[in-house]
Amino acid sequence: MNQEIRIKTKHFYVVLVILGFLLIYSLSSSRDCDENNQALEDPEFVAEREAFLPNQKGPTIYAITPTYSRPVQKAELTRLSQVIRLVPNVFWVLVEDADHNTDLVANLISRSGLQERSVQLFAKTPTNMKLQGKDPNWLKPRGVEQRNKALDWIRKHLAESGGRDRHSVIYFMDDDNTYSTDLFIEMSKIERNKVGVWPVGLVGGLMVEKPVLNRDGIVLGFNSAWRPERPFPFDMAGFAISSDLILDNPQAQFSYEVERGYQESELLRHLTIVHEMQPLANKCTDVLVWHTRTEAPKLDAEKLLIKSGKRSDDGLEV
Repeated sequence: MNQEIRIKTKHFYVVLVILGFLLIYSLSSSRDCDENNQALEDPEFVAEREAFLPNQKGPTIYAITPTYSRPVQKAELTRLSQVIRLVPNVFWVLVEDADHNTDLVANLISRSGLQERSVQLFAKTPTNMKLQGKDPNWLKPRGVEQRNKALDWIRKHLAESGGRDRHSVIYFMDDDNTYSTDLFIEMSKIERNKVGVWPVGLVGGLMVEKPVLNRDGIVLGFNSAWRPERPFPFDMAGFAISSDLILDNPQAQFSYEVERGYQESELLRHLTIVHEMQPLANKCTDVLVWHTRTEAPKLDAEKLLIKSGKRSDDGLEV
């Protein structure tokens, strides 16, 4: 009997020791979580997070996206909408290359919950300026009609809403590129009457195309390998514009009458000069956007189905 009591007592103490270790571990983990939470509240982190709040500390960013009907359109726009949902101060200006707004784009906006932070427009590219068949994508300028339509809408919207008195930013956000949410934090830093610039990955035959700065952080030029003689030899994804410049220069727009690769220069020549641009993204050392392209899907089997009067997507929106 005494031996049984001793065994039970020993087991009791063992359980107490285990519970003690678990309590100490729990308290230690809780303290680590508190320290991590305090780290997240670092003043610099809080300032950048609060810069996202629209119409408060950070400017509204009008992201202009030209888009057109093709098999990957919904996939591309879905990916883009996921980024925009994470950045509350972005207002999405979607412009379709069509003679009316389509249900596909309207449905995508609705499903993404961005109805209050977007506008759906349309502007048809003239037939003689559209790519045909197997034309390479560089043969004719793309997005001219759509980007100009968006600029017209933004100018009118800001004038009617009193937006001229509030600083905002305009960015050309193509639907086939890849964007880090950090890029929009950088855009929020663009000052009035400035064009912000940063590196773009995987473009112009280079791993990265970027502004070149001097020791004082002034933009001297760009490391462009393709047609570096252009006045602004860099990609559409590599800059954003203070709304003041767009409002004060109504003549600034895109044109069909310029050489290949000169669309950026055609717009920016009305707005700024190279050494007055505002370098961002850690003095142009961080890559936060990439000039990616979706591979055209192989739909040979689908074409055979269509010839037989059937479709795999009959009744579906893909």
